[in-house]
Amino acid sequence: MKQNELEQLSGDELWALRVKIDEALATKLAAEKNVLERRLRQLNGEIEPERRSQASERRPYPAVLPKFRNPDDPSQTWAGRGKQPRWLKALIKSGNRIDQFRI
Repeated sequence: MKQNELEQLSGDELWALRVKIDEALATKLAAEKNVLERRLRQLNGEIEPERRSQASERRPYPAVLPKFRNPDDPSQTWAGRGKQPRWLKALIKSGNRIDQFRI
């Protein structure tokens, strides 16, 4: 509203406008307070943070084929990911090269 429109309103109309403004302001402040209190509870660890999506689980990866095999026990294989298995470490330590065990 413009200033001259407010000046033309009667006292009762101005009072009714003020009541409407107070109600709208109270509603908005209460909603903002709820949001801030929820964030505070999340920071304090009282509630779990909201998940953006339900599909935030780890996606399935395809099976990785083995790249290395133990010559002494062919059932022991390694795909080349993660830590080296003990059998491979022992064979490398004894003087062998890793390429000798490639499948």
